[in-house]
Amino acid sequence: MYALRILTRQPVRCVLTVAGIALCVLLMLFLLAVYRAVSTGSVEYVRSSNADLWVLQRSATNILRGSSMLSTPHGIVLRQTEGVATASPVLLILSVAMCREAGATLFLAGYDVSTGMGGPPKIVAGRGVENDDEIVLDRSFAAKWNIAPGDAIRIQDDSLTVVGLSGGTNAFVVQYGFSTIRRVQRILGHPGLVTCYLVTVKPGADPAVVRNAIMEDLPGVEVFDRRTFLANNIQEMESGFLPILYAIAAIGGVVLTSILTLLLTVIILESRRDFAVMRALGAPDGILRRVICSQALMLSAAGTITAALFFPSFAAAVEWLTPEVSTQASFVQTSAVTAVVFAITVLSAWIAIRRLRGIYPLEAFA
Repeated sequence: MYALRILTRQPVRCVLTVAGIALCVLLMLFLLAVYRAVSTGSVEYVRSSNADLWVLQRSATNILRGSSMLSTPHGIVLRQTEGVATASPVLLILSVAMCREAGATLFLAGYDVSTGMGGPPKIVAGRGVENDDEIVLDRSFAAKWNIAPGDAIRIQDDSLTVVGLSGGTNAFVVQYGFSTIRRVQRILGHPGLVTCYLVTVKPGADPAVVRNAIMEDLPGVEVFDRRTFLANNIQEMESGFLPILYAIAAIGGVVLTSILTLLLTVIILESRRDFAVMRALGAPDGILRRVICSQALMLSAAGTITAALFFPSFAAAVEWLTPEVSTQASFVQTSAVTAVVFAITVLSAWIAIRRLRGIYPLEAFA
């Protein structure tokens, strides 16, 4: 109660401090939620695929930032390889779509609609592509440009009808679009070119054996099983995006430490005479340290709770203003942020408590 009374002596300062802590915590929660959404949207295309093997050009290890060029003859050889059930081509290109008289970049995926391999992971509105004049767009992309199923967009000189919206296809920097492989090859201008082949093996066949057979028949390719290829894409996503989030989160942590340490130090200086009286009356140092620690915990707890309460509304507002930015929060993320805030609170209290060493009992009689 004594620690609380000290804090409430300056209610405006207390409220501003709680607000500052809440903003720092809100930043951490938001960054983690964005990271989870990006990590899902970037690799959900690979994760949701039913392919047993991914076949790419040699030296290519992923589809996020890797470059791979194969041809139709590669597919012919693949289908003739022992143990291969199907080999579906996929062509991935960056293309500019004209939406509402403005250009917007799409990560356009062309796939074989007869097999569905390499198509949208999930249709959230409308239906999938059935012919060359249709396209499925990521729902975040569609929301950004106010596009709905039934509308048309232009890519080069072709008009494509939007027949559906997909989920799990927002890679933050760019969003996926899906059409037939013939249409995407036409847009690229190379009818026989593909990025990769998605291979399924025959029942009873060993994917490892089939992989070795493919590499023997096609020396210029790399073949990855589903787990390895997914790990490659996750690693690529994290290496390009995660360091940025760590840097921003670290800045938020430094700011939070500074806010708490500064406030606790000011409180100690303002209560210096009171603390000197307590020492003169024989109060052990442990009581003074507990007062400071209690104040730090009260402030950080109030800020964390405030941030948790406001986070859903804040995330919804950000997604409404910028649909391409999506968030996915979880209990684990909230717990992790709470643990970090607790560690910062302990550090700030330890730094501030060092000021108590300069308070002497005789000051009570000065």
